[in-house]
Amino acid sequence: MDRQALQERYGIIGESEAIKQVVDKIMQVSGTDITVLLQGESGVGKDITARAIHSLSKRDRKNIVIVNCGAIPEGIIESELFGHEKGSFTGAHEARKGYFEKADGGTIFLDEIGDTPKNIQVKLLRVLESGEFFRVGSSKMYTADVRVIAATNKDLWELVKEGSFREDLYYRLDTVKIKLPPLRDRKEDIIPIFRKFVTEFSSKYDSVFQGFSDEAKELLISYRWPGNVRELRNVAEQLVVLEKSQFIDKDRLQKYLKGRQHLGSTDNLPVLSRKDPEDEPSGQQSSTDTGIIYRALVEMRTDISDVKKMLAKFLYSTFSEKEIKALPSAVSRNIDPNDISGHIRDQMDDSSLGIRSVDTTVEEENEEEIDEIEQFFADKEIPSIEEAEKFLIEQALKRFDGNRRKASEALGVSERTLYRKLDQYGLQ
Repeated sequence: MDRQALQERYGIIGESEAIKQVVDKIMQVSGTDITVLLQGESGVGKDITARAIHSLSKRDRKNIVIVNCGAIPEGIIESELFGHEKGSFTGAHEARKGYFEKADGGTIFLDEIGDTPKNIQVKLLRVLESGEFFRVGSSKMYTADVRVIAATNKDLWELVKEGSFREDLYYRLDTVKIKLPPLRDRKEDIIPIFRKFVTEFSSKYDSVFQGFSDEAKELLISYRWPGNVRELRNVAEQLVVLEKSQFIDKDRLQKYLKGRQHLGSTDNLPVLSRKDPEDEPSGQQSSTDTGIIYRALVEMRTDISDVKKMLAKFLYSTFSEKEIKALPSAVSRNIDPNDISGHIRDQMDDSSLGIRSVDTTVEEENEEEIDEIEQFFADKEIPSIEEAEKFLIEQALKRFDGNRRKASEALGVSERTLYRKLDQYGLQ
């Protein structure tokens, strides 16, 4: 089977070099029993890749058992993976096979392997190396002939360095690694994938899709797609159902993109070049950094995102309430991209951001903190929403010595949201 036939058979759409490399790797490893580690963000198609590898292997007549390790509570994951005997714990009314037994002769796909508890990692290492395991509540050794495909959206080596993932298991899983690119890194594939989804949903819902404008097409391509192919599929389905028989222009499409998920939801800001700091007049370098933030706030207009709240509250929390005014509502302004620096110099006086002159001396530790923030923005033309959010969370935790309650208050989010963000970015 050649590359094109494989892509058509398993619905792997795209002509980008990145996706071609993935397909070539699938073809190389499918005929073997080698362990494969799939690495990529959520929604890039790790499950489809695992199914393709299994279907092309000599184990295709047997089952592929898909296990989301991150979705199984820690208290029952051992029983789910390896089975249990009758009476081994409360509620165990009969003996039960685990996923490894059910996958005997076939393939087991361990999704989100990085979320596996360390006590289970030891047992996984054993079954990977020898095929041997024990059911919960049993001293009898069982065996299973299973091909293992694992997947993660995290950096397993970073987890190893943090001590939350076993190094020996990492090396056992990392025999062959297939990195699945995010959708934003293969922009030429976005329109073909979108058209496929639209065709499928138009048939499913007996709807007619009238097409979209060039501007809408450009927006589809420029949007960061934090949810990757899964999000693109979701948007296509909503357009077919909710915009039935409507021609899709940029404004109509924007309704389904703006504010979708916290990451990347408004990350479509035009990238404008910054002048070299050495070209700025004396004393103006800091205004350039502040100007980047100001321009981002202007372009985002009235969008109330988590990052905007975090940025404003975190930066101004170094001053007292008496030393600042409230930020004004964002307004629509016409900005010449070729004269952004001049516009910023004209607009960035004290009144434009509502900041009163501050004559008080900032404590040394706060000065260092502000330097870090300025350096962060100076090192990047415009950081992505994800980068800015992660950076601010790290700074807040650093300021409050890891106190999450105080950090969440400084960032202007709930503790629950902060905990979710810590898990999302792998921050401890």
